Amino acid sequence: MTERRSGSRGVSLFIRDIIVIFLVAVLASVLIKTFLVRSFYIPSGSMENTLQINDRILVNELEPAIFPIQRGDVVVFSDPGGWLPATVPLPKNPIIAATDWVLETVGLSANDSNDHLIKRVIGLPGDHITCCTALGQLSINGVPINEPYVLLPAGQTAASGKAFDVTVPAGSLWVMGDNRYNSADSRYNQDKPGGGFVPINNIVGRALWITWPISRWTWLDNFQSVYVSVPSAGTQ
Repeated sequence: MTERRSGSRGVSLFIRDIIVIFLVAVLASVLIKTFLVRSFYIPSGSMENTLQINDRILVNELEPAIFPIQRGDVVVFSDPGGWLPATVPLPKNPIIAATDWVLETVGLSANDSNDHLIKRVIGLPGDHITCCTALGQLSINGVPINEPYVLLPAGQTAASGKAFDVTVPAGSLWVMGDNRYNSADSRYNQDKPGGGFVPINNIVGRALWITWPISRWTWLDNFQSVYVSVPSAGTQ
């Protein structure tokens, strides 16, 4: 009888420990997702060839919360207003919905990816950005830049098919897609309330790493060498 009771108690303790470990793991995952990193998937081709449709990426939420945004960073941000069309949630199979909820909770999925955008930061607060120079380049604070990450259609040499001349207001960013002729970015949202600029408060974080598919595992470059000769705003 004593042996039977001991065995039952051992099983109970084992189950209790498993539950505690599971809950701690979930709590840790939620905290990581909330304060450190999140996963997003790429729903469009606006960042090709840097990012492909359906790539999954890991986003560092410490930038800009702790570390400042830099030119060249690839950032995920919530819609500043009117950049994205309204979406209607589609009904899901209960099992799929439950699985998505668990993955979303621990940060391995992002059901709100379609409510966010991803672009490359070109201009910081105070920057004066124009396009295009005689060679088709962007110019930041009077310095033309060469952008090796840009995808251009055959026969095109200009960094933008749309000319612009803007100064980034305080607390905002100017962002553009790498697929420069197929990206509804800051250039094409200047008629919206924010004038095409993205408030820094809307930034979720900086995209660090392509996590899926495995064949595309890589760290994302922010190409700091492209911007090294660009002076700070107001010093040109």
